Amino acid sequence: MFHSPRPLVAAAAVPIAFGRAGVLRPPEPRFSLVVDLSQNLFSARWWRGLATLTALVTGVSLLAPQMGPLPAGTPVAEGPDQARQEAALAVGALSRGSATGLTMSEGPLARPIASAPARQSRTLSLVVSPGDRLARLLSRNGVRMADALHAAAMIRAEKALPAPGTTLSLRLGAPDAAGQRPIEQLHYRARLDLEIEVSGGETGLRVERRAMNLDRTPLRIRGSVGGGLYWALRSAGASPAQAADYLQAIGGSLDVGSEVMPGDRFELVVAQAKSADGRTVSEGLLYAGLDRSGGSDLSLVRVPIGGRLQWINETASPEPVRSGLLAPVSGPITSGFGGRMHPILRFIRMHKGVDYGAGWGAPIVAAADGQVIRAGWAGGYGRQVRIAHAGGLVTSYSHMSRIVAEGGFVRRGELIGYVGSSGLSTGPHLHYEVLKDGVPVNPLGVTLVSRPVFNDKLMAAVRARAKALRGL
Repeated sequence: MFHSPRPLVAAAAVPIAFGRAGVLRPPEPRFSLVVDLSQNLFSARWWRGLATLTALVTGVSLLAPQMGPLPAGTPVAEGPDQARQEAALAVGALSRGSATGLTMSEGPLARPIASAPARQSRTLSLVVSPGDRLARLLSRNGVRMADALHAAAMIRAEKALPAPGTTLSLRLGAPDAAGQRPIEQLHYRARLDLEIEVSGGETGLRVERRAMNLDRTPLRIRGSVGGGLYWALRSAGASPAQAADYLQAIGGSLDVGSEVMPGDRFELVVAQAKSADGRTVSEGLLYAGLDRSGGSDLSLVRVPIGGRLQWINETASPEPVRSGLLAPVSGPITSGFGGRMHPILRFIRMHKGVDYGAGWGAPIVAAADGQVIRAGWAGGYGRQVRIAHAGGLVTSYSHMSRIVAEGGFVRRGELIGYVGSSGLSTGPHLHYEVLKDGVPVNPLGVTLVSRPVFNDKLMAAVRARAKALRGL
């Protein structure tokens, strides 16, 4: 019996229900305005997509603004109402009071011109920047190069060049063919008591110095200490610099943080100069007084002694004052004065000072008033500072990470550097030595004896000066 071959199945048979089979068909697509016109050409879905695209293009073209050339010409006022409105806004001829500089409507009294004429005079206000040169500043703002160089040379000869931040008032003349202008007048304040004016004319530039009278009456500030001395000074009218000078002045005689109490009264007199136009410049502290409720009062006057200014208390005693050296750094002593096993060389060696254990970067201060005689690298001592004091005494500070005091006079407690480990050192610390006439001595047993350098005649002058300043 002949059997025909099994026909190919066009669709996979899947169970529809128990014991039944069916054919899997693709799901009907949902309705969407998004149609790919490259597929199913000329089908109903394709025609619907084409119609949607056509409608969108037509809508955009209808809603787009009309593109065309802008109207040319100057609009003219139409009607009496618009003319009155423009007259109220000062849009009109100068003969009718229009001075705003706005564009005026063209009319019988106003005609457009091809170009505006150059101003015959020009006034500028210039500020000198740091690092700027006067001639370059003037030339950059349109001054003829010859005038700029000449004016700068004359002012330099007067030793009155403007400092950074100075405002210059400059008036220039008519421009030449190259567009540059001559100087008609240059004026500025060189100092509080000096004005400089450079003027030009047919004979060329000339410079004039104008001295100004100053009122040099000192300023007196008084007040009471409240929660803190610094802020009490600021509240009384002292500037930050004046308050700092006052604290430094009395800080040499007492501990400001612990010995100044609420209720104490302070007084300071500051030198100042005041010009006729109200400008004021402070010139330094002259007097520092403190009335204390729990201790002796201070009445300090600044006088020149030994080539430098020092604060002297009018009640100072001429008796010698004995005091120990100030500890140069905050920290424990890790190695004392005398023989010891050297931590690096590993043999018994004389330790000429004491070592303070302190962290890297801890501040180091001067143990007493003195003159810095050495500040730099010192071989195995690393970075070192040496200070000479009265009586042939020298203090030495070694192994520093950074030096601050590189020369000059330093006061007791003044910062001179920071702890480090430079030179032959096993770690950060301060090696501190004291030498008497060049011989190392134990720093812990040294006592300073300071003898006053003032006499009875100087003290009489100090008391007279303090009385005069308090009486202002």
